Amino acid sequence: MRVEVLPAGSWAEAVSGELVDRLEPSGLRLCLATGATPVPVYELLPRDALATSTVFLLDEFGGLPAGHRARCETMLRTNLLERVPAGAFYFPDVDAPDLSVECERYQGLINDGGFDLAVLGLGKNGHLGLNEPGSTPDQPTRVVRLTDETREGARNYGADPPPNWGLAVGLAEILESREVWLLVTGSAKATVLARVVNDEVTVQVPAALLRTHPNTVIWADEEAAHSL
Repeated sequence: MRVEVLPAGSWAEAVSGELVDRLEPSGLRLCLATGATPVPVYELLPRDALATSTVFLLDEFGGLPAGHRARCETMLRTNLLERVPAGAFYFPDVDAPDLSVECERYQGLINDGGFDLAVLGLGKNGHLGLNEPGSTPDQPTRVVRLTDETREGARNYGADPPPNWGLAVGLAEILESREVWLLVTGSAKATVLARVVNDEVTVQVPAALLRTHPNTVIWADEEAAHSL
């Protein structure tokens, strides 16, 4: 695991610039997170950056109507794909009549080539893409029950009442990515980031499992890194 600590004022520019450099002419298979942290990075990507890449949505909240502003699909379209269209965009259908079949369908799309790069955020409880504390590294794409802390995070995006469940790309698929980036900003993430980097690797802090991955980079601003 490599940790890059950057000033808050230049963090987004540095990360977006590195991402553009990684986007090959033939494109990459990307797994992308939503939420507030990656938005400044997405906003700096040039319009043609993803034209030859395939984008997979990392997770989705269940129980919200289609097009709801708190749905992850909506957030990724609004914050990135409407301005920077991808060559292809895949996302899980949480409205499917049989969610177990839908999980198998989505996992099949992922496994047909895997991820070249997974760009993830860090939950305050250490979760990765709705893989809540207790998630194991062998778990596949599946329906998950959300913790109260994650539900409150969804409320901050406009979900009221917040969802009780979601669909998560499994840690198995994330850890098989050829490269993983963990984006972390702000003092509110300092404590959990210190646990990820310094404490024992445990399923109670799913993001700490990235220390077992051979090619992980943490991109942190100085506020998030002050407890390292």
